Amino acid sequence: MRLVLREAGFEYRLPSEHKVQTPQDVAVAARELADADKEGFVVLCLDARNGLLSAELVSVGLVDAALVHPREVFRQAVRANACAVVLVHNHPTGDVTPSAEDIRITNQLVAAGKVLDIAVVDHVIVGRGAAGVNTLSMRESKLVTF
Repeated sequence: MRLVLREAGFEYRLPSEHKVQTPQDVAVAARELADADKEGFVVLCLDARNGLLSAELVSVGLVDAALVHPREVFRQAVRANACAVVLVHNHPTGDVTPSAEDIRITNQLVAAGKVLDIAVVDHVIVGRGAAGVNTLSMRESKLVTF
């Protein structure tokens, strides 16, 4: 079984049995997101053992931006009865360097998750490069305190 999300011509697929424990797991899950020509923001809703409950497309934006608000991110997590979430978005340029806005919204979402007792485990940026899918984990990069 695969989870398939479609919005405005944007398609995102994940195997429903996928475990999300490392940024590499997110990269495997986000292969198709890395190829998108618009920025998309996805929340991976996880159970207590990091099993994937759902993958929710929260926003589809432009070539260089997607609007994201905590209300939409955590609405999906509450509906899925998630214990934790992993945030994923793509950079269509392939350059996975986070913008100041990427860091700001991640900090905002981490704070909102603490209020709701839904852990934000990581925020992974994906993009397609010459050597395949590039990823940047904000947790591993220590750009944000989770």
